[in-house]
Amino acid sequence: MRLKDELPVDHPLNRVYRFGAGICGLLLLVFGCLGFAGSLSAFSTDGQRIAGLSTNGLLSTVSVVFGLLLIVAAVIGGNLASTVNIVVGVLFVASGFVHLFLIGRRGNVLDFGMSNVIFSFLMGLLVMTFGMYGRVSGGLPHDNPYWRRRHPERAGREAAVVRAGIGAAAREPARAVER
Repeated sequence: MRLKDELPVDHPLNRVYRFGAGICGLLLLVFGCLGFAGSLSAFSTDGQRIAGLSTNGLLSTVSVVFGLLLIVAAVIGGNLASTVNIVVGVLFVASGFVHLFLIGRRGNVLDFGMSNVIFSFLMGLLVMTFGMYGRVSGGLPHDNPYWRRRHPERAGREAAVVRAGIGAAAREPARAVER
């Protein structure tokens, strides 16, 4: 499979994206599986707790789906893992805001409590941080592929200067080292 990435497959940032997606996905998968092990009903809102968070069968399903999505992104790696981390992180933060207003109301079908809202915010920020690492910054170095993609004209000029410097060095005769 060939990805349309500007990062090479073995780029060091790939490990950050994969690690972040894998760890966060595993946490969500374990939480969802614990919910299934507790034989929770799908739309129960009676406040059953697992790992300090209120849950029901629907929230367990959502957790397993997003956990598997993050794990698959970790396996694939590259910019896909980064992008999935960013999107899932934004969804978690948005879910935290939505459920903050739904606590105690009939629309709270995922049985969110305040601990779930805080978890959603923290997990979203963590996953987004893993995804944005090296991609979103005000001071990226000029050899960063994201900087080069955002500034193609300047990157082209800098690459031409480097190539000219390498070409000039190759044309110089080798000098004997004096001892």
